[in-house]
Formats: sequence, structure tokens, C-alpha cells
Amino acid sequence: MTVVGIGGLLLRSSDPEARAGWYRDLLGIPVGAEGSDAVWMQDAGPTVFAPVSSGSADFAADQPFLLNLRVTDLDAIVRRLDAAGVAVERREEWDTAYGRFVRLRDPEGLPLELWELPSDPPPQAEA
Repeated sequence: MTVVGIGGLLLRSSDPEARAGWYRDLLGIPVGAEGSDAVWMQDAGPTVFAPVSSGSADFAADQPFLLNLRVTDLDAIVRRLDAAGVAVERREEWDTAYGRFVRLRDPEGLPLELWELPSDPPPQAEA
């Protein structure tokens, strides 16, 4: 037996319906608030699951994790976020052979990273 993927992510929230709406409206995720039966059937693709040093500068020290979401058409999503007044951080050094990245925070401060895969992904390491 082995784990085959992430089955869910539950976020504590002071306003679950508003937070669910933010993810639904701005990122297009079919998310439901507490008690709903919304299920997100995802496209197959890479998932990084990696503990990082507690002193890592990769994301805010007051946060236990960074939620990274794979996207298509990153530029269109950034335009939608900008139009909604959401601060989006972009850095040239974040764009690598693994794709393009931007960072933002959800309405309750959770750090998010949006990741657009390159059109020609780098070869996978063999296990």
C-alpha cells in the first residue's frame, strides 16, 4: 500500500463562505464552504511534498506551510487578481526551468503560490 495523492485540504476560517467564494471567483477552484459536498477533480500532474527548514525564507515564518497551486494561463489569472485588488508578488528569479511562479495571500493571510508549468517540462528524476 502507498499514498497516491492529497485527498483534501481543510482551512480554518473566520468566514468560510466568503473565503470559499474568493477561491471560487478569483482562482476558479470548485470549493465549497464547511459542510458542502464540493469535490475538485484535478488534472494529473506534479505535486511537490517537501518539509523545509524552519528558518527557510521561502515563505512567511509565521505560516506552517505554503499552498502551491498549478495553473494554466498565469498571466490571465494575475490580471484577474490585479483587477480585484489582490497584491501579487512577481520575481524574475522565481521563473525557472520548472515554470513560472507568483505569490499572493488569500483573504485571511494564507500564503499562496501559483505555478504555471513550462510548455516543455524538465525531465523527471528517476526513483
